[in-house]
Amino acid sequence: MNYTVAASEKSTVKITMTFDAAEWAAANDKAYLQNRSKYVVNGFRKGKVPKHVLINVYGKGIFVEDALNILFDENYASVLEKEKDNFTVVGAPSLSVEKLTDEEVSIVATTPVKPDVVISSYKGMKIKKFEYTVSDEDVENEVKKLQDRNARKVSVTDRACVMGDTVNIDFVGTLDGVEFEGGSAEGFDLTLGSGQFIPGFEDQVAGMSIGEKKDINVTFPEDYQAEDLKGKTAVFAVTLNAITGKELPEVNDEFVKNAAGCETVDEFKAKAKERLARQAEMRGRDETENSIVEAIAANATCEIPDAMLQGQIDQMVQRASYQLMQSGIQMDDYLKYTGKSMADFRAQYVDQARKNVLNQLVIEKIIKEESIAATPEEIDEKIAEQAKSVEKDVETYKKGMDPRQTEYIASDIVISKLFKFLSENNELYIEE
Repeated sequence: MNYTVAASEKSTVKITMTFDAAEWAAANDKAYLQNRSKYVVNGFRKGKVPKHVLINVYGKGIFVEDALNILFDENYASVLEKEKDNFTVVGAPSLSVEKLTDEEVSIVATTPVKPDVVISSYKGMKIKKFEYTVSDEDVENEVKKLQDRNARKVSVTDRACVMGDTVNIDFVGTLDGVEFEGGSAEGFDLTLGSGQFIPGFEDQVAGMSIGEKKDINVTFPEDYQAEDLKGKTAVFAVTLNAITGKELPEVNDEFVKNAAGCETVDEFKAKAKERLARQAEMRGRDETENSIVEAIAANATCEIPDAMLQGQIDQMVQRASYQLMQSGIQMDDYLKYTGKSMADFRAQYVDQARKNVLNQLVIEKIIKEESIAATPEEIDEKIAEQAKSVEKDVETYKKGMDPRQTEYIASDIVISKLFKFLSENNELYIEE
């Protein structure tokens, strides 16, 4: 087999594999052996019909398709292995037959490959930096959250409901005086301020007392999931049945000791501030790194093959599916409820998917251009840190490591070195 590789349009390469008469004949023989049991000819036992008889009965092309598949399957992977330093395949090829005679056969595999991205600049740029600080109010909110998690639910009968209460209500929704599907319920528990209902509903329920009836006027958002309700004005006849409030515990040393394992309130606040500071630092770092990549990618050009784009969309749809499942909703049910097809659902991710792919290609290009790599010493240092964190000696920890874990550590080191390099070679500023 001989082959040639030529660059083609839309980030593809054309791999032309050419086979001589002997190779084509051998492939036909293999196709015959693999498929002869499928055919029946009078006078012969099933699976024992000679090849020339089958050709006479069913025609010369009986084994052509299978023989072509055999040639492709036996040779394509070896071509990719030989060419692995020249291009990276990112999807399945489309196949065509360029020549088909008894003397010579040519199969063309048009294969999507990772494209080259052209970056106009990645040094000397002015790029926005993000930093976040922790305020005393942030710390006090952590105290309130601890109180809220440990609050005691109490029945309220002597006041109107307020935000934060859970109310039990009956409601009937109508459009132009006509009830609509899914707009009514009895004995429904709603926590005011949760945002569970459409905007304006919960605000109007607040202030109602037990036994009170009230008409609530709301407008469904333009992006509401139900097509027949988008932008429509509805009236909900609401009856308030019961109010459940929260009785917050007093904040003192005994409370934080039981609820958070801290000896004093001051200790809890100090630990909360430290935790929030770490989160703020990580948030600032992540957003700054995104800002750097997006600034560079804004001046980059690349012809992204559809295979890469669809692969990224596959990942995004899969994540969305998992999130729905965690909420107890199957994707098929969600699509049915929202009136969308899977094609519609995938279409909403196209722009973000293209952006994600371009950003990743930009990162890979700079890493290659600057020869950024993780040294064995750096990898060993990270492994030693991980071993120490789980109180194991390094050798014991290494023996239990999955090879992919080492790859992840190396990748993490490379990314850290990349953004250190980009931060040092660009002007980062904090917006006033």
